[in-house]
Amino acid sequence: MSTLIRNGLVINATGAHAADVLIEGEHIAALVTPGFDVQADDVIDAAGKYVIPGGIDVHTHMEMPFGGTQSADTFETGTTAAAWGGTTTIVDFAVQPKGSSLLSTLDKWHTKADGNCAVDYGFHMIISDVTDESLKEMESCIAAGVNSFKMFMAYPGVFYATDGEILRAMQKARETGATIMMHAENGIAIDQLVAQALANGLGDPVQHGLTRPPELEGEATSRAIQLARVTGSPLYIVHLSAAQALDAVTAARDTGQNVFAETCPQYLYLSLEDLARPGFEGAKYVASPPLRPKEHQSSLWRGLRTNDLSVVSTDHCPFCFKDQKQLGLGDFSKIPNGMPGVEHRVDLLHQGVVKGEITRERWVEIASTTPARMFGMYPRKGVIAPGADADVVIYDPAATQTISAETHHMAVDYSAYEGFEVTGKVDTVFSRGRKVIADGAYHGSTGHGRFVSRDLNQYLV
Repeated sequence: MSTLIRNGLVINATGAHAADVLIEGEHIAALVTPGFDVQADDVIDAAGKYVIPGGIDVHTHMEMPFGGTQSADTFETGTTAAAWGGTTTIVDFAVQPKGSSLLSTLDKWHTKADGNCAVDYGFHMIISDVTDESLKEMESCIAAGVNSFKMFMAYPGVFYATDGEILRAMQKARETGATIMMHAENGIAIDQLVAQALANGLGDPVQHGLTRPPELEGEATSRAIQLARVTGSPLYIVHLSAAQALDAVTAARDTGQNVFAETCPQYLYLSLEDLARPGFEGAKYVASPPLRPKEHQSSLWRGLRTNDLSVVSTDHCPFCFKDQKQLGLGDFSKIPNGMPGVEHRVDLLHQGVVKGEITRERWVEIASTTPARMFGMYPRKGVIAPGADADVVIYDPAATQTISAETHHMAVDYSAYEGFEVTGKVDTVFSRGRKVIADGAYHGSTGHGRFVSRDLNQYLV
């Protein structure tokens, strides 16, 4: 099956130009001068629209166990929702329980995802138990196409790693070329603040934000950077939310250190005010790190322009308001941490283009190209070019839409962006040459998505 996308504006991270895109089978076959006679089985007129590489969300949590429950989206529902939003590849996290092996964990996540995904997927590995054996297993994970390993400076008793454990894992990363991903919050200090708030009868959701101050994200980020400097390990800070943390990343990058960071749409558009909504509504916005006061948002947008923030992912970890978020009624520390977002990342980032915060090229770069390069999928993915996977999105920059739980496709009973009016909308989505979204309907199928075995970070110096 061949498809020709005519009259669109092709946007890559390196520039925009008018070209027709020829898809043959699962790959992009050619970029053709507009008007040149090319035959194809299916011809799509993309006049007035953008043709961009499919979005790559490198931070999702499908079917993730947390706090006695698990995230609401399965790999099937979550990847279907991703497709609706123009994301054609996700990288999810396999979660090692303490006392288990990394390889058995990876096998478990393959079982969850294999045959159940609508778009392509890969895995990172969460290391919660640093032992001689698990450090050795990092090499086997890399051989299996999983070469990024997440650690936590938060959640004592669950995922928390000591500085010594982090140092050992970073030494292995330096040896192998793997990337350490870090949840950087000072969990020991935070737990004290949480206990004090609860002892004083302060149990509302806003306390989640007040007991995780931005200074403790900045401190942990600085500490992680110094450990990476000592070991020579690459470091990728996940879901950066605070100006203090960004300052630490910027300073490290200015010295040429292999330090990278992502932020998320919730930190660009939502704030501590949402956590303070009346009643228990703020529980919908509980995630870690927490939403920050609005003044942090301008720093994050600036970081995206300067590339001190290289990627925007979602940290998609949805829990339904009813039954799941409500586990924390009266005790904010029991509210499952996480928000839905995999369906709306591309659209929300396009608002940055509309408002003049970023260029169209930078939009594509942070949503697709840099994630592909950072996590070893480029040039298979992240670019409209001959030979690349035909993960292609036709995007209408003039269309308008209102985000709502009534119309989204994620398996969660609320939207963190309820009522947001946005300019721009996905028109048509191809996943490896297959048309999965078109004419306002889903044409994909469960099991179409394949596991992506990833290479090493392409930005290392």
